[in-house]
Amino acid sequence: MRSQGKRVLAVSLVLLSCAVFQAGAEEALTWEDCVREAAKNHPDLIAAIEGVNRSKAGKKITASTLYPQITSSVSAATTKTGGSGTADSYAYGVSGSQLVFDGFKTAADVKAASETMKAAGENFRFVSSEVRFRLRSAFVDLLRAQELIRVTKEIAKLRKDNLVLISLRYQSGLEHKGALLTSEANLEEAKFEVSQAIRNHVVVQRQLTKEMGRETFVPVTVKGELDAGGAAQKKPDFEALVKDNPSLQKLIAQENAAAFGVSAAKRNFFPTLTAQAGAGRTGDHWPPGDDGDRWNMGLGLSLPIFEGGLRVAQVAQAQAALNQARAEERSARDGVIVSLEQAWASWQDALETTDVQKKFLAASEERARIAEAQYAIGMISYDNWTIIEDDLVRAKKALLDAQANALLAEAAWVQAKGETLEHEE
Repeated sequence: MRSQGKRVLAVSLVLLSCAVFQAGAEEALTWEDCVREAAKNHPDLIAAIEGVNRSKAGKKITASTLYPQITSSVSAATTKTGGSGTADSYAYGVSGSQLVFDGFKTAADVKAASETMKAAGENFRFVSSEVRFRLRSAFVDLLRAQELIRVTKEIAKLRKDNLVLISLRYQSGLEHKGALLTSEANLEEAKFEVSQAIRNHVVVQRQLTKEMGRETFVPVTVKGELDAGGAAQKKPDFEALVKDNPSLQKLIAQENAAAFGVSAAKRNFFPTLTAQAGAGRTGDHWPPGDDGDRWNMGLGLSLPIFEGGLRVAQVAQAQAALNQARAEERSARDGVIVSLEQAWASWQDALETTDVQKKFLAASEERARIAEAQYAIGMISYDNWTIIEDDLVRAKKALLDAQANALLAEAAWVQAKGETLEHEE
């Protein structure tokens, strides 16, 4: 029996050591640490950067048409005709062509590609703003989760102390059994909320590590304040802020690209003039001799006459795309201004709500202190006392929620302005 007790004690000590080691091994991160890591590793940002690189390559592909196109060739063949023998032939050469004139269609295509590249850059800013909002939300959620564990343990201690007091009064006949059972239920609820807060803490840890771009989960803690500070006094100029919003700038670039697309489609009706030249040698042995020299040069002109309405339809399609882009840009501009107004108002409401909840908590703590002393000497009933205690518990939770909501509202305001992770660095 004694040996079994020793084994249980040894296992308990090992488990306790592991728990202490795990708690001590949690990495403590500041907001700046999270921003730096997300800016480097977040897959959404990497995908957006590759989108920019792809658009840059697309512009180079389009512009390559303006440069000389030079190719080389080498050939060898054996030919047999009827009953005669075989004949060998060899050839090599180089040829080139240069676009001389195409009605400036290619120039318009290059300008459209430039605007597409600009749109990709604005899309990267938009994605960065989205990532910044999600990262900040996860950071605030973890701050709240850490504080919630402390608050729920504080409430559990309060409920436990209340149960001790009520148990003594019940045993002495000064309190009824209903009060005792209610106090026991309150303590069980407080214990559950502690367990719930600990489980939620792990969930938000995973959310933060995801938004940081980490591939493997490692428990972390964050350092920061939940208090968002006072409300700003001066309302910003929303019309000025909207001008630099990445979601709007992206649509403006797409609209410009569509405009150049219309220009390029119209220039399809112009003739295309190309200069060509080439030189090489042919012969019946390798390498061909000087007697097989050949060269050529000239101009080529092409002009569409009838294609079943293809180019007319292309112009109509490009014009429709431009009209669509203009309408989307206008709608987005109006939407961004409304979003800025809403985000600003929500942030100010959240800040003022936090100030109100601070006052409620201060009042609830004072009432609870007085009521506890009054209940201990029988000046107030259990029903009145428990109402005051419940108000204190609600006030503690309400302040924590208000502080977290204020920080989340601030993050939404920053996102509405279009600020990115790079702005934080």
